[in-house]
Amino acid sequence: MPAIEPFCHFIGINSYKLTKEEMLLLEADLLAHICEELKEVFRTQHKDYFRLMKLNKEKEDAMLEAKLARLIIQDILSTKEYTLIGIASYTDSHEDVVQEILDGRNINPSATLLRKIIALH
Repeated sequence: MPAIEPFCHFIGINSYKLTKEEMLLLEADLLAHICEELKEVFRTQHKDYFRLMKLNKEKEDAMLEAKLARLIIQDILSTKEYTLIGIASYTDSHEDVVQEILDGRNINPSATLLRKIIALH
């Protein structure tokens, strides 16, 4: 879990004193907070659509949760710094898996894949 070590250092936690279970819990909590923040960013970007569709907050949340990985991948691709093949390579997954997420055919990618997509973002 080396990706979380800089964060631990930043907030003043000695990651070497944490057990493996504590590190996993910390990483899961951090990932949950990052997902919530990303949802709010995408909510802001799609506020006109939500207003037009007259969706309430619960329906907005459901849509954003179902499309979170897709929205992140679209955002990565929009920068033109990564291609679909590059994202697949970075996430150690097959290009077809990333394409299925992008097409909306896979709205429930694995937690590991979602974590890697978020890390790339």
